[in-house]
Amino acid sequence: MTEKTENPVLTARNLVKVYHQGEVEQRVLDGVDVSLETGERVALLGASGSGKSTLLHLLAGLDVPTSGEVTLAGVRLDTLSAAAAARLRNRTLGFVYQFHHLLMEFSATENVALPLMIGGMNARRAQREARSLLARVGLADHAGKRPARLSGGERQRVAIARALATRPAVVLADEPTGNLDEVTGAEVYDLILELNREVGTAFVVATHDAALARAAGRILRLERGRLATA
Repeated sequence: MTEKTENPVLTARNLVKVYHQGEVEQRVLDGVDVSLETGERVALLGASGSGKSTLLHLLAGLDVPTSGEVTLAGVRLDTLSAAAAARLRNRTLGFVYQFHHLLMEFSATENVALPLMIGGMNARRAQREARSLLARVGLADHAGKRPARLSGGERQRVAIARALATRPAVVLADEPTGNLDEVTGAEVYDLILELNREVGTAFVVATHDAALARAAGRILRLERGRLATA
């Protein structure tokens, strides 16, 4: 099924992903078409193992499809070198993992500042921007702490701030509440919705929780390797 929007910041056409284990072929995605509009909020539903993570990784250019194409900010990822694709992702896209993937030896501020510094910003300005983002996600008093001194929900807030550091057009979040208790998970999801409204960044949030997904502007369901509206 094709989801069409007027001003897409991210599109995928006929994505196929096949894994081989010996003579066994596993077709995880089978002709997925999707388009994401500026500022849109989309929930991606599917059971565990349905291919949600695979789809997000392909959309982010973190993995390569067996066939099909992904266009980010008007540029086809398959036309870029690895270095050029990394630069485009740094400017245009943020990613939030289920497990925060923060650098444990760095403070919250340093973790959030890192993508800005990779993009060429000087360290002093990058840390100033990082502290501002941490305040925005309710962690002004924890900016100097390393991840080991933060709760699970606080770590995910740092990860969200990091994903937003470069003011990307789109953030992809892979089960960002899946490793949290119900209350903390709802708080993190509410934060994503709030930031979507305030910042205007488009979000695609993969989840298996239908109740959380209903707060999104659009719901897509991944079934048997294909997308359908929920």
